[in-house]
Amino acid sequence: MQQQATVIGRGNASAVLSEADVRGILAQAFKEYELKGKRVLFIIPDGTRTAPIPLLFRAIYDQLHEEVKTLDFLIALGTHMPMSPEAINKLVGVTPAERHGRFSKARIFNHEWQDKENFRSIGHIAANDIKQISSGLLAHGVDVTVNKLIFDYDQLIVCGPVFPHEVAGYSGGNKYFFPGISGPEVINLTHWLGALITNFEVIGTKYTPVRAVIDRAADFIKIAKLAMTFVVKGHDLSGLFVGPMDEAWSAAADLSSQVHVIYTEKPYQTILSVMPEMYDDIWTAGKGMYKMEPVVADGGEVIIYAPHIDEISYTHGKVIDEIGYHCRDYFAKQWDKFKHHPWGVLAHSTHVKGQGTFENGIEKPRVKVTLATKISRERCEKVNLGYRDPATINPADFANREHEGVLLVKKAGEMLYRLKR
Repeated sequence: MQQQATVIGRGNASAVLSEADVRGILAQAFKEYELKGKRVLFIIPDGTRTAPIPLLFRAIYDQLHEEVKTLDFLIALGTHMPMSPEAINKLVGVTPAERHGRFSKARIFNHEWQDKENFRSIGHIAANDIKQISSGLLAHGVDVTVNKLIFDYDQLIVCGPVFPHEVAGYSGGNKYFFPGISGPEVINLTHWLGALITNFEVIGTKYTPVRAVIDRAADFIKIAKLAMTFVVKGHDLSGLFVGPMDEAWSAAADLSSQVHVIYTEKPYQTILSVMPEMYDDIWTAGKGMYKMEPVVADGGEVIIYAPHIDEISYTHGKVIDEIGYHCRDYFAKQWDKFKHHPWGVLAHSTHVKGQGTFENGIEKPRVKVTLATKISRERCEKVNLGYRDPATINPADFANREHEGVLLVKKAGEMLYRLKR
């Protein structure tokens, strides 16, 4: 069910929205879309995204808790670790007392992706359709399954930021359904399709074959859908758009392309990506490579510096230990050997490793990827990544050396770096 095409909100790459601006936009939007008396579910990001969720949570609650029949929130984990009650309180910016007092009407759920009984099948995308969408890169049908919780509501509202993204091109919008609250089928197919195209080509591209598959899957959800998409600049909002999914997401993606892309004159030989603590394993901190790959020189090195990280992936580490990190062709040219592994994990592997070749049994990555974390040298070597002792690195030593081909990125993972054309 698609609602009328009215997008409420505004954005400017050089401006910041105040709390009063945000509350005003939401008040106008909630009135426009007549939410009174409805069962409303907001789908929100987890703690691996920079987003003013506490501000939005309070504004949403203040304006709707007496108007709607049900006001709930579902955390779009994809396949990330479930959040503890303490982490959820931090995510939405409330104390335990507030959670059970002032904000007691709002329930907040983790997306229980590990429970197969948590999903409902809602459709199927045929192999021929995937082949057409992907221009022949992939011809594989996919069942579309989604968290069955959504069918308890009259109105779904995706509330999340938009950034350049290694699989979809830009995050946000329908991506909060697939992979946010979907079953593994669409997750694996879309991630492997993105890997076949490569992060280098996909990231920061607005319309991609992956986005087309995601949108096609979302068409099977017949519940009323809205998007509350926004663009984060530092810790502030430079834009907020509320309306139909496609239109609101498009407006945010256009603004993100202005806010989140940094253009450089030349590639760099060495890049130190300093990862914030919101990334707690390489599964999420791999963004320190994804966002930098376009500006790494051939034969260069990206160092993912995260002294707080001690795990490859809390959910997929065993599989990664088996397959290692490799370029796309390593898997694609040995497909019978690897096709039975989760395709989403294969995709993550290629995104971290980056572009490369695999000929006559020899893999030649375009760049070197090195971990400077608590993960041991032995495990880094086992998964085919470089190792640096983080104690030997002082990030300040990498600063102001762009003229030498050295780049320090103090908060890596969200800003996309690209070469000027």
